[in-house]
Amino acid sequence: MKLDCAVIGGGPAGLNAALVLGRAKRHVIVFDHNKPRNAVTRQSHGFLTRDGMEPREFRRLAHEDIARYPSVTIKPDKVTEVKADRAGFALTTSNGVMYHARTIILAAGLRESLPEIPSVREFYGVSLFSCPYCDGWELRDKPLVVISEGSNLFALTKIVYNWSKNLLVCTNGRNSLNAEQLGQLKQKGIQVNLHRIKELTGEHGRLRRIRFENNTEFERDGGFVTPSWDQAASFGEALGCAMTPGGGFATDDYGRTSVPGVYAAGDTSIIVPAQLIVAAGEGSKAAIGANTDLSHWDFWRE
Repeated sequence: MKLDCAVIGGGPAGLNAALVLGRAKRHVIVFDHNKPRNAVTRQSHGFLTRDGMEPREFRRLAHEDIARYPSVTIKPDKVTEVKADRAGFALTTSNGVMYHARTIILAAGLRESLPEIPSVREFYGVSLFSCPYCDGWELRDKPLVVISEGSNLFALTKIVYNWSKNLLVCTNGRNSLNAEQLGQLKQKGIQVNLHRIKELTGEHGRLRRIRFENNTEFERDGGFVTPSWDQAASFGEALGCAMTPGGGFATDDYGRTSVPGVYAAGDTSIIVPAQLIVAAGEGSKAAIGANTDLSHWDFWRE
């Protein structure tokens, strides 16, 4: 049986796409090898009726919803290659099985790399986070740190200032702040340290102290750190999909990429804001785009 759509990625974008396509009577396989970027996340926030839910429970409920639609299959397998062919696309998995689909939705998300700071992984997802909209409420009014080696540091600091006025800004030795920005931060009473971070200390993932290479120390209860991101899968690039300046796949309002039959959703296309509810909505739009195109093709072919 030829698939109407192959969804690569079983996160909120891919799962919501599968739900919408299942309700459209489309034959779909979701390829999910269960390596989510938010594996360290204990709770997800900002999704109405699901605020504070564990990602694992969200996935369980999503699979339960999708199971009601017999034309959708969730496959615990990893796609290793995608090639265009006359009838659509040929996908090969790590198990050596080949599938053929008329369309594909890229929803594998992003792969993130944290700054090279000793023991940063011990605190990431518990008291250090990447998104203040996801975790700012839990850290409100506490003494926080904002860590970034990139040009977004000043903008991120202004946003985090909404949740706490007691901030320490760290460049980890790679200063992107100009003199005017440094002056504005000082006026707001925000401390800045331009040295490399030597050590993060705390217990059970709870940050307590930051030590710098110039031997200064600051007590902090948590904060935000900016990772770098790249595509978790290179299929879109290999197929020739146009990219945005931010590193996502360029799409129209319904997830269509520059390559006919290829759609992208969630972090794969929008990069930021990287929220659960945004990714799920993007998955729905891509599914509507794919089904609209499939319906158009079928209407004139039959």
